[in-house]
Amino acid sequence: MSSNNTKPSTAVLDHDKVADQASTYVAKFERKETPLQRFKKFLHHYPIAAPLIVLLLAIVSFSVIVGDRFLHPFNLSLVLQQVTIIGVIGVAQTLIILTAGIDLSVGAIMVLTSVVMGRMAVNHGIDPSLSILIGIGVGALAGFINGLLITRLKIPPFIATLGSWNVFFALNLWYSKSETIRSQDISNIAPLLQWTGQTIDFFGARLTYGSLLMLGIFFLIWYALNWTAWGRHVYATGDDPEAAKLAGIRTTRILMSVYVLAGVVCAIGAWVLIGRIGSVSPQAGTMTNLDSITAVVIGGCSLFGGRGSIYGTLIGALVVGVFRNGLALAGVDVLWQEFTVGILIISAVAIDQWIRRGTA
Repeated sequence: MSSNNTKPSTAVLDHDKVADQASTYVAKFERKETPLQRFKKFLHHYPIAAPLIVLLLAIVSFSVIVGDRFLHPFNLSLVLQQVTIIGVIGVAQTLIILTAGIDLSVGAIMVLTSVVMGRMAVNHGIDPSLSILIGIGVGALAGFINGLLITRLKIPPFIATLGSWNVFFALNLWYSKSETIRSQDISNIAPLLQWTGQTIDFFGARLTYGSLLMLGIFFLIWYALNWTAWGRHVYATGDDPEAAKLAGIRTTRILMSVYVLAGVVCAIGAWVLIGRIGSVSPQAGTMTNLDSITAVVIGGCSLFGGRGSIYGTLIGALVVGVFRNGLALAGVDVLWQEFTVGILIISAVAIDQWIRRGTA
């Protein structure tokens, strides 16, 4: 009688023995990155790095070309004063560009609210502090209108804010009657409006309260963007609105809040503008919208949304200020100063495109 219990064959035993002794190492095929590819990845993870490198190189270059005049504390504080308005309005523009939008009306909102503050306080005798609050309310209303056009009527941000820029500028001329409120009248009746232009001495530098207010705004918005749920939702909405909706983010509310907040920041910029020039002019600062976009783009914020740093905008504004100041001290004509700024804008966008192609 045959048995069902058969012994394993020698071949099977040898196979098991070889399998047990076989190496468990898995081959890995890694492509070695070049230094340029590592640098590109670094710029992608730290968008603020590129504008910071440009700023440092510019400071070193102009300190060599111009000499001690450029690095004098008074001159450096003058650069900060010159970029204060661009910096404040750049905060508003950054918030909107982070959501993959753009606002061409920020300059018009700033000028309109400055006229409202000035006429309320000087012409109508309203308390200056209340006039400032009314101006901030008008800025919030202007941002709310932009938000409605974009979220409810589904008008592209570029077209919506291009139209509102014309509307707000026309309202500005109508309400102001194209008249400038003189500095003497403001200082006599509503000196609080000029408070942002007052200076304090700091180791040879002259800092304005407007510049300190700008730095405070940058810090508050930085905190909101990096340490609150609202800030994470802003980045998510700009990066991929459809994915943000699927994740439960109310993108329409986020966009509305961003445009309203941008209007409020523009109104604060109006207060800074009055302190900077001392008067209220319906023609002052109307092109700040372009300067704000320049600061944001040079600061490394992507025009496609969802990528960028609020402090990058501050560095971008400083880059523009340093180049204009350094070239002016070097005796370069204003024409070539603007030419240089244009080259910076084109270079910043080209670098952003190059980084996105390599890491998308």
